[in-house]
Amino acid sequence: MAVTLNHTIVPATDHRAAARFLASVMGLPELPPAGRNGHFAPVRVNDTLTLDFMAVPDPEGHHLAFDVDPETFDGILARLRSAGIPYGNDPAHPDNHRIDHPLCPRGLFFVDADRNLYEVMSPA
Repeated sequence: MAVTLNHTIVPATDHRAAARFLASVMGLPELPPAGRNGHFAPVRVNDTLTLDFMAVPDPEGHHLAFDVDPETFDGILARLRSAGIPYGNDPAHPDNHRIDHPLCPRGLFFVDADRNLYEVMSPA
């Protein structure tokens, strides 16, 4: 059997708000609460992967990077702009509104309220 990542935990002060934020920016579906007591707020990334947001008292930011096709990238960029969410081409400056990523033709970073750094990369 091939190894695939099933889920990963994303720490957040308000797990449901954090899941809603990422799902809305990325155009991904939020799933119903999961876990024994519904303590996860999952977001479906693809057929095999969910990001399970979990409330913690003092979350440390994580870095999650996504490869997307050009059409998906355009949708994410449009949603960021429409919502007035800062983005940028450098993880140290995720608010410079540039998409000329150093590792791919187009890419960007954005941050959520809990300092989770999201990276989106497109081949064109």
